[in-house]
Amino acid sequence: MDGALIIDKPAGITSHDVVARVRKIIGERQVGHTGTLDPFATGVLVILVGRVTRLAQFLSGAEKEYEAIIRLGYATDTGDATGRSISESKRCAEVPRGAIEAAFASLRGEIEQTPPMYSAKKVAGQKLYELARRGQEIERKPVRVTISKFESISHDDGLLHQNNDGTRDLKVRVVCSAGTYVRVLAEDFGKRLGVGAHLAELRRTRAGHFKIDDAIKLEQLNEFAQSNSIEQILISPHAALLHLPTVQLNADDVRRTLHGIDMQMEDSEWPGGQPLRMSFGSELVAVGTYDTNRNVVHPTVVIAIG
Repeated sequence: MDGALIIDKPAGITSHDVVARVRKIIGERQVGHTGTLDPFATGVLVILVGRVTRLAQFLSGAEKEYEAIIRLGYATDTGDATGRSISESKRCAEVPRGAIEAAFASLRGEIEQTPPMYSAKKVAGQKLYELARRGQEIERKPVRVTISKFESISHDDGLLHQNNDGTRDLKVRVVCSAGTYVRVLAEDFGKRLGVGAHLAELRRTRAGHFKIDDAIKLEQLNEFAQSNSIEQILISPHAALLHLPTVQLNADDVRRTLHGIDMQMEDSEWPGGQPLRMSFGSELVAVGTYDTNRNVVHPTVVIAIG
């Protein structure tokens, strides 16, 4: 079994838990994912099965899209609703639309983020959240991320929904580069407005070209497995890398590629280092890398079996 599955991750479990459940449901040992979702988050989790797990490097850097609720009124030690409040009050006054739009604008484009202590990022071999749980905080280097879209998806004039406890909720859409912490974006948004803030809800609606409409729940996956029809929902290796350009091979090219032999190309406008699908019809044979100096495609990861 080789391909990709798009799972609608439920809240309350880790991405690793989802991998373990998929492994058990489909009876396949080789299972992995292309981008972690926090336990409280839901939505698109791309699961790779079989030999396709070797293609994670070509998928993990894909652009992500989220729908989220930013709660204004207080900050938490984790940056999300699972943490404890670290603000003196839990109230938020009405915020002018102009201030909200200005805060959005200031956080679009290329920005720097400091990874949160409650994250799986490793520093000197230790996961930050393990240090945070022991009450330790260490210096973290900011990283550059790209926020392509950060906007409200509320439809009322006030934008903010007032809660009974005095906090206010703002529904937002975020399109960002891989490695972006939406929790940090929520916190920084609150700082722009001069109020504590955290992420109350987070749902990933897209990872690369995989959309939430294509996702299935774990219960549905189990039903497909019980009826021996997993193949109906398994995305082929070729389709999983739809975002990459394709080089079509003939039978002789396939034989050479399976042996790791470079494929000579005619002049091409591809940039050096460009990953390419090396395909025979609709079957992915390998993923290659284009070498501009020698004008060849080198098979980097061979998928097909000779």
